[in-house]
Amino acid sequence: MSITGAIALPARRRGPLGSFAIRIGIAVACVVITTVLVYVERDGYKDANGTPISWLDALYYATVTLSTTGYGDIVPATEQARLANILIITPLRFVFLITLVGTTVEVLTQRSRDEFRIKRWRQTVQDHTVVVGFGVKGRSAFTALVEQGSAPQAIVVVSSNAVEIDEATALGAVGVVGDATREDVLRTASVQTAARIVVATDRDDTSVLVTLTARRLAPGATLVASARESQNIPVLRQSGADVVIPTAESAGRLLGLSLTSPVAGHLVEDLLEPNHGLEIVERPITPAELGVAPESLSARSVIVLAVVRDGVVHRFDERSVTVLQPGDRVVVIAPAGRS
Repeated sequence: MSITGAIALPARRRGPLGSFAIRIGIAVACVVITTVLVYVERDGYKDANGTPISWLDALYYATVTLSTTGYGDIVPATEQARLANILIITPLRFVFLITLVGTTVEVLTQRSRDEFRIKRWRQTVQDHTVVVGFGVKGRSAFTALVEQGSAPQAIVVVSSNAVEIDEATALGAVGVVGDATREDVLRTASVQTAARIVVATDRDDTSVLVTLTARRLAPGATLVASARESQNIPVLRQSGADVVIPTAESAGRLLGLSLTSPVAGHLVEDLLEPNHGLEIVERPITPAELGVAPESLSARSVIVLAVVRDGVVHRFDERSVTVLQPGDRVVVIAPAGRS
């Protein structure tokens, strides 16, 4: 999988060595069974040289017969031997040929099937999520998306590391091998039709280049990027990132908070743990919440952190939203599964 920009669709595949070993095992078994059968029935076979049939003669007959070569120097002479050829050796010949020829046919069929699936995927992929990089950050982002309801096959992972792409496709994602700083690689991942983009590379300079290219191709997508150094956050935002997460500083702050305020650290950790305890989510308001003050939702075990109205974020401490209106979205803290 070293071709730049190659698409790898999720599939359950047996390893090439395993498939090869199974086919060789079947072919050898056919030869062994035929050899034993001919040697046991050696009195019913005639050698053109007039000598008795030996184990080597039986093996020779098995190989030339199963491969349909058939020189005619050793032939079944009795009715019993000919009947065994019809009922046993002929089916073994079919199995032998299908096993060997089937390897080539399977390769051609698999290639055609993959090309058809890729073509169909290109025609239907839309509003998907593209994750650039599949290290610790990218894999965690993928896991969080799946746990929040995204289908694995609706996530495209882009990485220049073929091993990471194999891991992603094993989890059900679509993989693209290539350098995400290149426009053609991002186009292969259909970034231009993506709804969400996650930039989780290991280098900030690479993240800036990927963000610039991805934003130009998908101006309407939600783009989230990670930054190793806090001084690179403004650069990533200027490059087009909607949200920038400072991974090292955030982890350090959480460690310090957990030391000075263990309960607060535990609550933050709880919020970051999906599908467990408390969770923070953004969602549209429900019909029952229409016309209700955001503060009153606390009676329903929901704490409103912000209201998004016409693309503008109104935080709870601003108190600029008195009642919820049609089209509003809310960012809330609620028990997992009850938001």
